[in-house]
Amino acid sequence: MEAIAKLKNYPTSPRKMRLLADLIRGKEVEKVLAELDHNSKHPAVPLRKLVLSAINNWKQKNEGGDEHQLVIKTIFVDGARTLKRMRPAPQGRGYRVRKRSNHVTVIVDAPTP
Repeated sequence: MEAIAKLKNYPTSPRKMRLLADLIRGKEVEKVLAELDHNSKHPAVPLRKLVLSAINNWKQKNEGGDEHQLVIKTIFVDGARTLKRMRPAPQGRGYRVRKRSNHVTVIVDAPTP
């Protein structure tokens, strides 16, 4: 039985988060946690916490199950709200700055034999 965990409105661009999501998609949970623990990108910390949350959700659904065999079945990153700000520019103008954020969804499951 699969378990889901979601991270909403994390303030980094979806493109940066997708780089890490592509890195861990389809891998075993133990390897994923080790990779995220040693990754230098700043979204690695909340993504690691999200994977741990998905593991705990799976444990609560499947009491007595072995979580060491879990795999990241699905992970996807969607764009969230964009905060629009203005930055001063020459000659009285203003440049628009878009501060992007994202939603991440992780689904873990035991592989089917």
